[in-house]
Amino acid sequence: MMTRVLLVGGGLTSAVTGAMLRRELPHVELVLWDKARGAGGRMSTSRSPHDSSCTADLGAQYISATPEYAKLHNLYYEELINAEVLTPLNTKVAGMKRSEEGTKHYIFFFHRFDHHVRSIYMDNGRWSVRTSEGEADHFDAVVLTMPVPQILGLTGTVKDVIEKDEKLRSSLQSVDYSSRYALGLFYEEDASISLQDEAAAQYITNDSIFRFVAIDNKKRGQESMASSVVLHTSVPFGKAHVEETPDQVKPILLNNVKEMFPDWPEPKFVKCQKWRFSQVTSAYPGLPGCIILADGLVAGGDGFTHSNMDGCIESAKSIVAAVVQYVSK
Repeated sequence: MMTRVLLVGGGLTSAVTGAMLRRELPHVELVLWDKARGAGGRMSTSRSPHDSSCTADLGAQYISATPEYAKLHNLYYEELINAEVLTPLNTKVAGMKRSEEGTKHYIFFFHRFDHHVRSIYMDNGRWSVRTSEGEADHFDAVVLTMPVPQILGLTGTVKDVIEKDEKLRSSLQSVDYSSRYALGLFYEEDASISLQDEAAAQYITNDSIFRFVAIDNKKRGQESMASSVVLHTSVPFGKAHVEETPDQVKPILLNNVKEMFPDWPEPKFVKCQKWRFSQVTSAYPGLPGCIILADGLVAGGDGFTHSNMDGCIESAKSIVAAVVQYVSK
């Protein structure tokens, strides 16, 4: 019987882990499950239902690679650039913090999972994984890369393991994330949208709600496309409204847009995205990259390193080492 490995989570850590496992364990069957309908995790690109070419990044806006990590992870960056997943950020972002000399910035292009994992049980030497939709399957190894609070919400053997180890439980509970909302505005082709000094994006420092705004098509160097705008809320606003729904928060955000940018026309479509787990503010103690919860059950992701692409790569490297060691026994 072929060895089966399940990756839970469709974000960057899972993508890198899967690519590395394919090289290290070419004969292993890899399966990816995520509760969302598309890949990317918190690097999420949405499209207008009226125009599929009109897109907006409602998650991460760009990737920054310091000289140290650009050298250390050169292979991964080169592969993503060659595959046209990453491309250099060549447009103006007003208010961007001064970066270390030599730091490079990239934007990303992600061209149905619908599997929301609820429980993980040990069943006759294999892991039985069940979804909230009632589906179940068996795997030899399972890798969890979703936000740590979602790992703590799982039931079954995984919950028993965590509950029995007070230090482990406490360490997992110490991982904390900021929360934000993102607002995507999608316009008609002839809509005129602009920011101060013709910037493609800018950081906002004088508003209690919004922290960042970008004309997304301009940020991507696609000014001939229909305009799209994304706005990210501040961390304090996200925290204050974390228990509300996107539909409850959307009118607040739209009213603030009208006050800040009164000359903008009405968008044709609006999407409000809630990021309950945005960026890691307190990572797992010791930054191990991943932890082994039980034989064949590994937890990783940026909650075990830090919230950027290089943190995800470092976590993936740790995960792969743990899975290869287990599968090769």
